[in-house]
Amino acid sequence: MSVDRTLRGIAGFFILLSVALGFWASPLWYLLTAFVGLNLLQSFLTNWCPMMWFLKKAGLQ
Repeated sequence: MSVDRTLRGIAGFFILLSVALGFWASPLWYLLTAFVGLNLLQSFLTNWCPMMWFLKKAGLQ
């Protein structure tokens, strides 16, 4: 599996998880959704993503 595909899966998982937790546990979990969205936006603007760096260090190509 490629790094790009893994990254999209991780981002989608965290967004869905934080929305569910925000709905059932506490609205403060929506801040995690905002964090993931902001990280995706900065990745688009700078062409660098901390999670991609970590995934490459973990051995994904």
